[in-house]
Parts: sequence; structure tokens; C-alpha cells
Amino acid sequence: MTFGVFMHKDGSIYDDIPEVHYQFPKRYLSRAQQMVGDWIVYREPVKPAGSKGFFAVAKVERIIPDPDEPERYRALIEEGSYLPFEPTVPHIVNGQQVERGVLNEAGNVSGRAQAAIRPLWPSDFARIIALGLPDEDYLPRVDEPGAGENTLREERMPFAIERPLVQTLVSKPFRERAFRRAVMHAYDGRCAVTGWKLINGGGRLEAQAAHIRPVEHGGPDSVRNGLALSGTAHWMFDRGLICLSDDHDIMIHRKVNDRDGVAAIINPSGKLILPKREADRPHPKFLGWHREFHSYAA
Repeated sequence: MTFGVFMHKDGSIYDDIPEVHYQFPKRYLSRAQQMVGDWIVYREPVKPAGSKGFFAVAKVERIIPDPDEPERYRALIEEGSYLPFEPTVPHIVNGQQVERGVLNEAGNVSGRAQAAIRPLWPSDFARIIALGLPDEDYLPRVDEPGAGENTLREERMPFAIERPLVQTLVSKPFRERAFRRAVMHAYDGRCAVTGWKLINGGGRLEAQAAHIRPVEHGGPDSVRNGLALSGTAHWMFDRGLICLSDDHDIMIHRKVNDRDGVAAIINPSGKLILPKREADRPHPKFLGWHREFHSYAA
């Protein structure tokens, strides 16, 4: 088993749902099989401009032939392992490549950087996780004592941090904080249903990070499976009193006894207030699950 990198680009020819599965051509099969049972990080290509770099971590459960494409395979992601980075990790920090394993002996980026699936040094994995999931209470340090934020340590980072780091990635409190941080950032702390951005006396946002498909029902800790919702909207959404269409219309369930009262707190557009980045918006797969689970009918 080995850590790895999966390259992913929204709108590519591959049928990827990074939270669920990663599709790849046959030529990468032997390399992907090395990563079964271990963790990978998702990375966008350097081009086009605006790449978000490394954007999530997940664990590969198994590899299967793709059911739709005979010359492709799918890496299935272990349920509950996917976690988005906030902040996303750029390819270069402080003038240095974050993924040192793509450098050749001269210190230049080699052809390995173009491989859609490739192994990842444990030290690179630890560095990327620490930058993408900053949490002083959980993560071991990977920067020099006294160094500034995001300063990278020397290449030969002790591998002793590997075990506690992996244990951290499955820690429920850690995952809950990371999920909330990513969702609140995507929605700018504003409730997607009401449009409210309330802050209490302690400076804490009133909105909560809600799962569309709950973790206990197989939902991932993904921004695309998340919504920023006020307490009341969160309560209604979890009980199916409000649902969302694939076009993000906010729909009131037929069993609601006070439809006018519910309608009064929905923002005037009648639609979900969406994140600016299209890649952060709710995935139809999760919205569809929510409607079906709650037996929705207008």
C-alpha cells in the first residue's frame, strides 16, 4: 500500500464523483492497485489558470472494472473517508513545490507531474494534509519551529508522524470541524435557504454545516454534500420539511402544516443561495437521495 495522487478536473471526459469514485484508463491500473487500502489526495492540473491545487483527501477501498466503459476502471472511495481541504493547497507555497516527489535531481518539475495517478511520498502527504486541514489540536507539526504559516519543512520529514496523521483523518471531532470550516467558507457563512448571515455576541456564525445525505446514511463530508443552514432551516431540512430540486428550487413538503410560515423564512428568490464556485455547489446525486429518502412530492 502507498499514498497517492489522483488528478481530477471538473468537466473532464472521465465520470468522476471524487467523493464516491474515481474513473481512470486501463494503463493506470497497476499503479492504482498499489493504493488500495491507503489514502490519496486529489489534485487539479496546473492548467488552466485558476487551478485550486490539492483539494481533498480520501481512502481507496477497492478497484473495479467500470460498468459503463470497458477500457476504464473505478477506484471506489471508502465510505466516510473523503474530506475537503480548507484552504485548498496550491501547487507552490513560498516558492517551493508542495509535492516534492515530482522534482528531478536538478530540482525541476519532471514528467511525473503529468501522471493522472502517481505515488506520493509520505512526507509530501503529511505536508499537504497539514496545509489543507490546519488543526493545531490534532495535526503534528510539519513546519520549522517559529516559522511562518505555510512554511515547508525540509524534505526528510520523520515518517513517525504518518500513523498519528492517519488516525487524525478518521477522528470524528476533527472531521466535523474540517467539514464545517469548508462549508462555511463556501457559503460565506450565510444560510442558503433564508439568506441570513447572523453572528452571535461571541463572533460565531449562527449558520450550521448540514449534510444533504447524512454520514450515518453513507453521505460524505464533502462541500457538495453540504449546506450552510440556520438552525431552523437545518431542523426542517433534516426532517424533509423542505427539499431541493436539481435546479436548486426550495420546495416545501406536502406534510408541512404551516406552509405560509415556512415560506416566510425562505429567501425571496425561492432558490438556494449558492456558493460562488460551481464545484462547491450541491451535487444532484445527494439532492436526489434526500428527496427520495423523504418521499418528497410537491
